[in-house]
Amino acid sequence: MSYDLIVIGTGPGGYVCAIRAAQLGLKVAVVEKRKTHGGTCLNVGCIPSKAMLHASEMFHEAGHGFAALGIDVGAPKLNLAGMMKHKQETVDANVSGVGFLLKKNKVEAFHGLGTILGTGKVQVTADDGTKQVLETKNIVIATGSESANLPNVTVDERQIVTSTGALELTKVPGKMVVIGAGVIGLEMGSVWGRLGAEVQVIEYLDRILPGMDSEVAKQTQRILEKQGFKFHLSKKVTGAKVAKDGVTLTVEPAAGGAAEEVKADVVLVAIGRRPNTDGLGLEAAGVATERGRVTIGPHFETNVPGIYAIGDVVRGPMLAHKAEDEGVAVAEILAGKAGHVNYDVIPGVVYTFPEVASVGKTEEELKAANVAYNVGKFPFTANGRARANRATDGFVKVLADKATDRVLGVHIIAAGAGEMIHEAAVLMEFGGSSEDLARTCHAHPTMSEAVKEAAMAVEKRQIHM
Repeated sequence: MSYDLIVIGTGPGGYVCAIRAAQLGLKVAVVEKRKTHGGTCLNVGCIPSKAMLHASEMFHEAGHGFAALGIDVGAPKLNLAGMMKHKQETVDANVSGVGFLLKKNKVEAFHGLGTILGTGKVQVTADDGTKQVLETKNIVIATGSESANLPNVTVDERQIVTSTGALELTKVPGKMVVIGAGVIGLEMGSVWGRLGAEVQVIEYLDRILPGMDSEVAKQTQRILEKQGFKFHLSKKVTGAKVAKDGVTLTVEPAAGGAAEEVKADVVLVAIGRRPNTDGLGLEAAGVATERGRVTIGPHFETNVPGIYAIGDVVRGPMLAHKAEDEGVAVAEILAGKAGHVNYDVIPGVVYTFPEVASVGKTEEELKAANVAYNVGKFPFTANGRARANRATDGFVKVLADKATDRVLGVHIIAAGAGEMIHEAAVLMEFGGSSEDLARTCHAHPTMSEAVKEAAMAVEKRQIHM
């Protein structure tokens, strides 16, 4: 069997790449080791976690927010099995949708472990051990990532879990300890905290949400602490003992010092993710890697002709939408078009409540690059819709070049921040200024008015504060 393109992995980057290439007239096949398409994101990551985040948010709101709105319903009762059913139905609908789209676009699917035998050859090893070799003009590696391991802490997905196990717990833990104060740890901690768990977070660094704007991270930490989170910053976990009644962690100061013990019913290891390249045969095929990631050039090409790579296995943020854009770009390049990804305008969202969203540069990055900038900020305490919704936590921050007024970064903490960030992304994609945003009429009353007011605040002319 011979193809123009074989994509290994059908997560967001892989299936989007395959579909776009098929739209452009290429004969395409995909190889997926799971029984279902969609990769980590749809099966055990983005999609099921958002289903649980939404459901747990509704549960918490019913128990803590309804009364203030004049709605008396009594204490809600958790039906965890029903919540898990909602999660699984969401996953099933999404993965079946991907399968339908692949068939619709005449992309042939092979299930099994894909191994690159060299330029133009991919071996597929099925679960029963049978092998077949497919021939192709081009190969795209889109195998995603998996949870990173922590030395001396053995994951069993029951008491010591990754995000995968955290989405399958059969009861609410009395105490959950999260190792890692990044996006995944805070989101999963939010789910189980809303459902009744005591949540403590241990972080090696002296702050949460590494890589995000520090002012945003500090405010987010304060909000989560009000929700019951307890943070242990500048700490490291050096060991774990598992017993029937729970897990005992050995915790030390990151800079060194006396150890202490922290007990938990469930421990979530969320220290980051690593590229998923096991079994691909990269070394034998001669594909270069650096620190576990596949090395690529400006057009996603590896050092081996005809082999390309996208998504979590290459440089850049490990985000599904970044992988999707790369998948479209490489497909268009292979079809003779000019595929492109603007890495300066890739939004990121933390789906806690309130959400945290950002696009572009942080203040720390601008200072490090010696870029002069102006700042405009506006709090949701001064936003009419936020008051009506009882959702006044957070603010909008706009960073604009001091000389040109071009917007370089936007950061939002708010209910619905993940939806609001995109007007900033569109503005930045077109090279817009804070003046452009400030003079764009926004509907009243909306949360998005705070974005306009923050843009106005760049020149100290905000109206409602």
